[in-house]
Amino acid sequence: MTRVGTDLIEIERVRRALERYARFRERCFTAAERAYCDARPNPAQSYAGRFAGKEAVGKALGFGVARAFAWKEIEIVGRPKPSVRLHGRVAAWAERVGVRAIDLSMTHSRELAQAVAVVDG
Repeated sequence: MTRVGTDLIEIERVRRALERYARFRERCFTAAERAYCDARPNPAQSYAGRFAGKEAVGKALGFGVARAFAWKEIEIVGRPKPSVRLHGRVAAWAERVGVRAIDLSMTHSRELAQAVAVVDG
């Protein structure tokens, strides 16, 4: 079975969250994700792309929105082609239901970041 998840987010919304909420980075992103995003010329753009990626993967896996999983259980790695690493209970669930592969595509404009995830299995 193949499942698809998608997400679209305003980069400015993520920028405001980064500025207003000190724990947003640590709560939602792994150390490797933070290091990558903080090293980019426009960190909010990279954080928004990864946030959308996590949402898209969660939807494709059938977890829906944020409350169903811990943000850091879905990690976006790699460049230029992003890939996904699952951790914790999300990884255990994916193994239990036979997820074989997750493909992720992310993009952004000046205002929006979008991600599409395809789960095979």
